[in-house]
Amino acid sequence: MSLLELFCDIDDFYKMITTWSEHQLLGQSNRPGPKPKLSVSEIMTIIIYFHMSRYRDFKTYYTQYVQRHLRSEFPKLVSYNRLVELMPVTLLPLCLYLDVRMGTVTGNSFIDATPLSICHNRRIERHKVIAGLAARGKTSTDKFS
Repeated sequence: MSLLELFCDIDDFYKMITTWSEHQLLGQSNRPGPKPKLSVSEIMTIIIYFHMSRYRDFKTYYTQYVQRHLRSEFPKLVSYNRLVELMPVTLLPLCLYLDVRMGTVTGNSFIDATPLSICHNRRIERHKVIAGLAARGKTSTDKFS
């Protein structure tokens, strides 16, 4: 899916959600303060496009890819810090979008069975952070002797 197709899909969805919510909610939900330069649809597009990219962290993705290569697609880009401040506004619409666009569940699921070493066995008696919650045991990935 191209960036333009993704944005159009998100923007159409967000317009539908805001139209529906205006009829359901009492009064306007105007936020105080300056109006953001980036729209909610643009922020959602940047977030979803990050997960489609090969970048491992969002800051590098935004500063080195979006701000350098996607400035023509997003002419009113804001700084990284301002974008992070604006991201909570997208939480509900983003969750709704992902829930609606989720495909059908096939029944095949993958679980990461990597064992988590909490504490070395020599220090286990002194380590009381998760006392009562954790127990000694083997995982399915350990070799049983």
